[in-house]
Amino acid sequence: MAFGSVKIDGQISLVYIDRDKEVAYVMDDFFEQQSMVPIRNMNRFIQLYQVQWWEEIKEFFREKTSQGLPIDSLCLTAPIPEPMRNIVCLGKNYLDHIKEITSMGIGSDTPSAPIYFTKATHTVIGPSEKILSHEKITQKLDYEAELAVIIGKKGIDIKQEEAESYIFGYTIANDISARDLQQNHMQWYKGKSLVTHCPTGPWIVPKESLPYPPYLPIRAYVNDELRQQSNTDQLLFGVSDIICDLSKGYELRPGDIILTGTPSGVGQGFSPPKYLKRGDVVTCIIDGIGSLSNPVE
Repeated sequence: MAFGSVKIDGQISLVYIDRDKEVAYVMDDFFEQQSMVPIRNMNRFIQLYQVQWWEEIKEFFREKTSQGLPIDSLCLTAPIPEPMRNIVCLGKNYLDHIKEITSMGIGSDTPSAPIYFTKATHTVIGPSEKILSHEKITQKLDYEAELAVIIGKKGIDIKQEEAESYIFGYTIANDISARDLQQNHMQWYKGKSLVTHCPTGPWIVPKESLPYPPYLPIRAYVNDELRQQSNTDQLLFGVSDIICDLSKGYELRPGDIILTGTPSGVGQGFSPPKYLKRGDVVTCIIDGIGSLSNPVE
């Protein structure tokens, strides 16, 4: 079960997705039953979301099979097409990735505290949308499959044992990186923030649908070649660690997106490197969430 954003007749609508039946339901009827104006903005939905809605929504659509739309007939957008704030990311958060990045000129020391950077909001695209190669400014375009955590409520100085209660759900992200810009500028913001360089989706799986912590197999393919394969249980700093540490003096807000880091197998880690090029298709898969695929143009 999941929540997604779709474009229907040029307008964004929220859908409840029954992944077992491979159908989606536009949620307008549910909101009207709640005596609410239909919500079509995922940020607003997350802000208003109530814990009991999860069971109520499942029950509401259980018998409405005739209203279900085949998932493969929908134009899915990014679950949060317009994030309210920059995407927060973690670097060097899988031990196997730390071992491979010596060749990338980033340094190979194991961090004693989380390494944070951000990506601009204009990087976000959805499933099947094109990753622009920006060939005039970068020749070292790379991929990074990542588990993305979606924050569900406002909080600051969050205790580790309370971290889960601040989560709305999870999705997949591809932290596309221009390695030459990343290195030339001596920091990561520019090289991580080119337009279209944060595919997300295909939907958000609420935390109620997954175990906690979310120990899930994660993979990335370029065309048909498996490049990355790991499990989120290999995170150096786990989800609770991240939320607790990041929130120290920093207010988390509903709809915030946190990318938790990538495992080994990125393009620059190969010898010779395997950078992305026009015509490639990158597919990131996290079991329990889904598959996110985007072509490079």
